[in-house]
Amino acid sequence: MEEIKVLQENGFKGFTSVENLKSNHECIPPVGGVYVVVRDTEDAPEFLEKGTGGFFKGKNPNVGIEELEANYVGSSRIMYIGKGNNLKRRIRQLLQFASGKNIGHWGGRYLWQLADSDNLLIAWKELPTTEDPHKVESEMLKDFFDTHGKLPFANLTR
Repeated sequence: MEEIKVLQENGFKGFTSVENLKSNHECIPPVGGVYVVVRDTEDAPEFLEKGTGGFFKGKNPNVGIEELEANYVGSSRIMYIGKGNNLKRRIRQLLQFASGKNIGHWGGRYLWQLADSDNLLIAWKELPTTEDPHKVESEMLKDFFDTHGKLPFANLTR
């Protein structure tokens, strides 16, 4: 898939399924960087009325199917772009939220209403300490928006 190839050429590593990372996330480095969640299929998605995301602070992470359909970007396999000062910790939080735990990873919650969410791939890019993950993420979101006319499926704000 072309997008995955471009990500790899730009230094992204991992491309490991959510299912595998839930049981073993030791391969993720504990350093600052950015990460992407990729859907490695061109098949139309199946959306769930009720996903697996946690109810952080009692808030329901689920939205209606119409909203999911409106946010889906059919021209891209990139579902979410995130950042972290410690990739291992941040991606672990994402995975815990995916497993229904009440963890503070509200961003990306639409991912867990995809029927094939366990098959999503997560890849990360370590950044030198001189680069700010927030700035790199913002640039990636801007580039995505400029290319596709909207943000990735599960990114709700820039």
